[in-house]
This record gives sequence, structure tokens and C-alpha cells, in this order.
Amino acid sequence: MDRSHNQLIAGLGARAGKRLVAAGESTPLGLAAVLAEAGAPVRHVYFPMQGFISLVAVASEGPAVEVGMIGAEGMFGASLALGVPTHPVRAIVQGSGHAWRIPAPAFRREMACNPGLHRAVCRYLYVLLVQQARSAVCLRFHPIAQRLARWLLMTGDRAGSARFHLTQEFLAYMIGVRREGITLAAGALQRQGLIAYRRGEVHILDRAGLEAAACSCYAADRATHADVLG
Repeated sequence: MDRSHNQLIAGLGARAGKRLVAAGESTPLGLAAVLAEAGAPVRHVYFPMQGFISLVAVASEGPAVEVGMIGAEGMFGASLALGVPTHPVRAIVQGSGHAWRIPAPAFRREMACNPGLHRAVCRYLYVLLVQQARSAVCLRFHPIAQRLARWLLMTGDRAGSARFHLTQEFLAYMIGVRREGITLAAGALQRQGLIAYRRGEVHILDRAGLEAAACSCYAADRATHADVLG
């Protein structure tokens, strides 16, 4: 496995990265697969190599909302670094691919003997928490089309492509509105020539224009990642 496909593993250095990889195995990330439910025990941690994972907050009443996204820049199951053995949110595969999966006990052992790993995971957790806090503000104050532009840019970053598949269900998760709202917002971005969207296939036609159309949260997320993780 080429550990450079995941930025967290690549940042550990050759020796520590090989030790971590040796503790796990490659596993497929199937589209729409539920990796964990909120409150479930952490049995494995996942380092995406290709594909990406949506973190979804589910209320007892009302729609589910995506509060975070994890691709090859991070990992799922980082709560173990805080000594918390349960998942705080539901995790659903939004983009198919594969990940390096490590059993929770083995990952704990690696953190115990590698302070650099523990430090890297904690710093990534900070970035993820900032992303989730910013998403809460975004959902409350920013217009639907701006929020959609932000999440499409985030998805494109993690897909590594200007073309990717997103169902209306996932788009509704992403920006916290009903499908009718998705249709209106996507239509507005299409009329501006920024995206093409048909039958779940998204094509970003004008990335610079889409960045200009997005709310400030997208640029702020990237700045936080650069400042904390480099």
C-alpha cells in the first residue's frame, strides 16, 4: 500500500507509517455504506485512500444533516485519541473507493507507543471540530446556493476530480434542505455556468466561479487545514 495516498499516514514518516499500515488492511468503501451509527462503539478506524465519508448528524425529529466530510486528508474514528470509544455521528460513504482499516485495539497500541501519531490525530481532530462548528453557522446564516457551492467544492477536493456522483439524498444531507431546495439551488448554479448536474452526476465547469459563489466557510476551512496540518 502506498501510504502517501492518505495525508495523515504520509505525515508520520516512513518508519511510523509502515508500523501503522502493518496493523491494518485495505477495505472497500462502497457507495452509501454505513460505516457506523452515532453512539456505536469504535471497532475500527478508517484512513481513506480513495473515496470519502460523510459525517451526518441525525435528530430525533427532522432531516439528517451532514456536518463534516473525511477524505484522504484525514481519518474516521479519531475520537479514540480522546479516550472516547464511541462514534459521535453517523458515517456514510459518499464517494466509493477504499480505505486502510485498523482495529481499534491495534490503533490504541500504536498511539501509546508513538506520540507523533497521537499528536497528528489530535491536530486533525481540531481541524474536524472547526469544520463542524463552521458548518453549524453556515446552515443557520448562509443562503442555500452558497452552502451548496461550498459542499460541492469540498466534495470535488476529496474526489480529486471535477466530476463526481451525488444523489439528491446526499445533496439534501449536505445543505440541510428538502429536495425542492436542492433543485432550485443547483438550477441557479447551472444557469451561471458554474456546474452541470444531471441524474446525480455533477461536473464543476468553472471552479474559480464556484469558489466566488460559495460562502466564506470554504476558504476558511482550507485556511484552518493549512495552518494546523500544513
